[in-house]
Amino acid sequence: MLEKDLVIVGGGPAGMAAAISAYENGVSDILLLERDQYLGGILNQCVHTSFGISYFKEVLTGPEYSGRFINKVKAIDKIEISLKSFAVNLTKDKILTFIKPGLIQKLKAKALIMATGARERTREMLHIPGARPAGIFSAGLAQKLINIEGLLPGKEVVIAGSGDIGLIMARRFVLEGAKVKAVIEIQKQARGLVRNVVQCVEDFEIPFYLQHKISRIYGKNRVERIDVARVDENFQEIAGTKFQLECDTLLISVGLIPENELIEMAQAKMDKKTNTPVSNELNKTSIAGLFVCGNAFRIYDLVDSVTKDSVLAGRQAAEYLIRGSGRTIPAGLK
Repeated sequence: MLEKDLVIVGGGPAGMAAAISAYENGVSDILLLERDQYLGGILNQCVHTSFGISYFKEVLTGPEYSGRFINKVKAIDKIEISLKSFAVNLTKDKILTFIKPGLIQKLKAKALIMATGARERTREMLHIPGARPAGIFSAGLAQKLINIEGLLPGKEVVIAGSGDIGLIMARRFVLEGAKVKAVIEIQKQARGLVRNVVQCVEDFEIPFYLQHKISRIYGKNRVERIDVARVDENFQEIAGTKFQLECDTLLISVGLIPENELIEMAQAKMDKKTNTPVSNELNKTSIAGLFVCGNAFRIYDLVDSVTKDSVLAGRQAAEYLIRGSGRTIPAGLK
């Protein structure tokens, strides 16, 4: 069985920052696994600006931000990069199984950092009644279709929820020539950052309905219209407030779920409500030598914060490996 000192699952901003930090703190045998064909993670499709303000003191796009880490990771020969590598199983003994084209590989890691990110909540989690036509997308999928694939998913759009991706996509659709009919949010205030509400919704004069919900979806082959209603303090529909909006596309932007099925397989203690590890310390799990960083540990608003905490995860993994080897931990760990 292949053995590695440190294996990092996920080649997005969290995984790359952790890999660089671990190397700078003395780890010289690092394997970085990424299931996509490129490093960079979700930032590859985030072509808007606002990244790097805290960490780099510059305003960067997502690809510019990730590009700085990609260049640095590729320049370190002690970090082995394995793309198109999908981790499928993890045991409590830190034995990881992953697949890549033409290969199933099992390896034993002395330490693991899970930088697996998060996935979007779906229409099914909202329990919206009605038909199941084409034209219903998560906001992140719509972002990938436009920014990566060059496809416009629809021309008349309604956005359910006010997460940051949904707010940013409201602006993106308008810039691509589509009409955004409304942003519908069930809470009293937006879930996303204030700057995104202002720059992406208010500045483009997009109707924003707080304390409203989508009560039904209509459509045979494609979404045709939706019912919208105001809700009370208990999120129940208020009689007489219902109205309809015609649309051909509905985006779901109602938050993220940390992607932690692998550490659950390894029998790490989990918080079932948040799908995150139960831990008293940042980045740590109930299994010694198994660390979690980035959006897999908790959902962050800013990638700059992800980077800072992932740098810490790399240092924590280095400390764990040095302690396990019997060496004295240097006072100057970065």
